[in-house]
Amino acid sequence: MDLKQLAYLRALGIQVWVDRSGRDRAAPETETMKAELCAEEWERLAQAVAECTACPLHQTRTRPVFGVGNRRAAWMLIGEAPGEQEDLKGEPFVGPAGQLLNEMLRALRLKREEVYITNLLKSRPPGNRDPRPEEVAACAPFLMRQIDLVRPQIILAVGRIAAQNLLQTEAPLSRLRGKVHYYKAIPVIVIYHPAYLLRNPAAKRQAWEDLKFAWQVYSARSQQTHG
Repeated sequence: MDLKQLAYLRALGIQVWVDRSGRDRAAPETETMKAELCAEEWERLAQAVAECTACPLHQTRTRPVFGVGNRRAAWMLIGEAPGEQEDLKGEPFVGPAGQLLNEMLRALRLKREEVYITNLLKSRPPGNRDPRPEEVAACAPFLMRQIDLVRPQIILAVGRIAAQNLLQTEAPLSRLRGKVHYYKAIPVIVIYHPAYLLRNPAAKRQAWEDLKFAWQVYSARSQQTHG
């Protein structure tokens, strides 16, 4: 974590444990204590998101959409922003797009509750418009901390906007798919957004190829880690 991010999180009242070398750690002595500290940090982070007024979106949202799933997941999925149904429920990827995402996960023999799912933005943009750069910047420290806490073995960037912002690129989706990218040494695979697939069913075959590629990358990394 860099100093700017650390200062931002502390300003939000989120306690971060740092050792003398400047590296994050959940600190003390036992696994139980580490787990409790991690749970407390998740709670503080969620509360900070709920209370955030860094951009105007907090004025129009119904609920903040923080994230759901296994907080120690090997797979992390990052979308762009909540839509209408996500805003009402306070959960990312619900409704038809969420159902299709669940099917995509099942194709990989994964359950929704086994992965961690979140978005770049924690509040819905009016009319489901694309996120603005200043809105993404305001939410970035929250997302970065979520990634740091989950420590996934692979990230799926769901859709063009999520991919471009996470990878800091303006490259089109066609050039980002089918390649291994990295975020802080974590492999990132870019996939189609399920909402796009609902509008363009012919792309589902390509989507399946992307998922198979992601599984290959994950399997290779797991072998390296445990081999």
